Amino acid sequence: MADGAVDFEYLETFAAGDMQVVTDVLSLFQGQAELWQARLDAPGDGWRDLAHTIKGSARGIGATALGEVADRAERSDASMAPELRSALADALAEIEGYLTRIGGG
Repeated sequence: MADGAVDFEYLETFAAGDMQVVTDVLSLFQGQAELWQARLDAPGDGWRDLAHTIKGSARGIGATALGEVADRAERSDASMAPELRSALADALAEIEGYLTRIGGG
């Protein structure tokens, strides 16, 4: 497992080394994250569904730390929104850096 917020090697392996797939998946994640961030600013109804969605998406791209926070948030309440938002921001910052390094950002 990677030391950072996202294990890009996991995603690259999952995508069988197809960097276009990796780039597309990460771009989709970034787009969804914009919507999640807005909902995390004012969490309310659907909190557990939001946390569950983030958890699944995070785990799918190798963002293990974010997935773990989302898992705890799903079992808790909206008071975890700031922690979840912070973990999401960490993952997004790493994704942006990674995409820039590989020429996909």
